[in-house]
Amino acid sequence: MSPKNMVTDVERPCVAPSILSADFGKLAQEAADLERLGPGVLHVDVMDGRFVPNITFGPGVVSALRKAVELPLDVHLMIVEPERHVDAFVRAGADLVTVHCEATQHLNRLIQQIHGLGAQAGVALNPATPLYAIEEIISDLDLLLIMTVNPGFGGQKFIDSGRNKIARARTLLDKAHSSALLQVDGGIGPDNAADIVERGADCLVAGSALVGATDRLAAMAAMTAAIRSASALP
Repeated sequence: MSPKNMVTDVERPCVAPSILSADFGKLAQEAADLERLGPGVLHVDVMDGRFVPNITFGPGVVSALRKAVELPLDVHLMIVEPERHVDAFVRAGADLVTVHCEATQHLNRLIQQIHGLGAQAGVALNPATPLYAIEEIISDLDLLLIMTVNPGFGGQKFIDSGRNKIARARTLLDKAHSSALLQVDGGIGPDNAADIVERGADCLVAGSALVGATDRLAAMAAMTAAIRSASALP
């Protein structure tokens, strides 16, 4: 198995376009077009119709995306029993696999499984899931994903209570001296990107506001300007 791209090596803060909002009829072209925008990673939402009420991609699509782009593939598994499927997604080309702590009974074992396959491991928390759910395994994480919508569909409104949760997650990671990427997903656009970065986010997943925009170049420029103003980047 070839060495994986290190998602944690991306410049922070960064934007991660979500392929969920792309045109599925020309997915390879869409992925290549998004890569030209200069994002840090490409976010791939995998849904099984059980953990969430929507169905999207399988390993075959991840394999096709791997051939289409050189970007690190950040694969977010919104599926039940993820331990049964992570091997297939890593072999398909996932550089980082994020699983939901709500979807498995043995989170530590699952993180070890992902690392053992040569990929990086992330854990996602739904809006109602408290941060203490990952306190015992925080030192093992490469990415912590805070969901600011209930997962399943794009185009949802940002849940405002997530703002405080992002700040608390930043504090938790810093206290643990963790280098894990703090990612936020759900309802993010140029209007709230700066505030999210100010609260400590490293990576903003953008679907409808970026991938679904009529002018993606302008949308990416607006997102980039917002996060740079918040993080005092040159």
